[in-house]
Amino acid sequence: MSGGKLVVVPTPVGNLGDMTQRAIDCLKEAHLVLAEDTRTTGKLLRHFGIDTPLRSFHQHNEHRALEGVVRELQGGITLALCSDAGTPGISDPGFLLVRACVDASIDVECLPGATAFVPALVTSGLPTDRFYFEGFLPHKKGRQKRLAALLNMPCTVVLYESPHRVAKLMAQMKDAGAGNRPVSLAREISKLHEEIVRGTVDELMLHLEAHPARGEYVVVIGLAP
Repeated sequence: MSGGKLVVVPTPVGNLGDMTQRAIDCLKEAHLVLAEDTRTTGKLLRHFGIDTPLRSFHQHNEHRALEGVVRELQGGITLALCSDAGTPGISDPGFLLVRACVDASIDVECLPGATAFVPALVTSGLPTDRFYFEGFLPHKKGRQKRLAALLNMPCTVVLYESPHRVAKLMAQMKDAGAGNRPVSLAREISKLHEEIVRGTVDELMLHLEAHPARGEYVVVIGLAP
């Protein structure tokens, strides 16, 4: 390896008590923090008394910023990479920078830390020995086709979904003949209003009619009974 080091730093998905001491130390020691949203990460840094400079690095600028960041790392500095919540690179910006660092023989370290889908999967009550993590489905083009492919997988499937589309997702699953599939809907993981609702697709459609969706969801889908 040559040059500096990129450290991928997970941040809490909700509860600030989930921030590790190692992550705090790393953010303090870095020369610069690359943040998905400097406002969100700025609040986190202030909470923990961290005054490391911040720079925006997100899906809309990472392509054009990539070359410059790699040059900085080759100059010998340590950069910390944060997303708004959870582990960068998992349905968040980060993959392109990590790949560029690997290609340039720059040291990359990822700290263990929060990821929303793990507690949602474990608490779902559905099999965890084999699972497939999809992240977000396409919003429009190819959505139904991709969902059909996921429903044919021989394992538990994990999705992320926004509150604006989770009811639509249940309806699309029912249309695909999966009304009797066991599903767990987890929202606001580790936050004050954390909620996990389990049932069949048909049952959860009724639940969402009575309780409008709020917060980001992790959807865990089991095999057909």
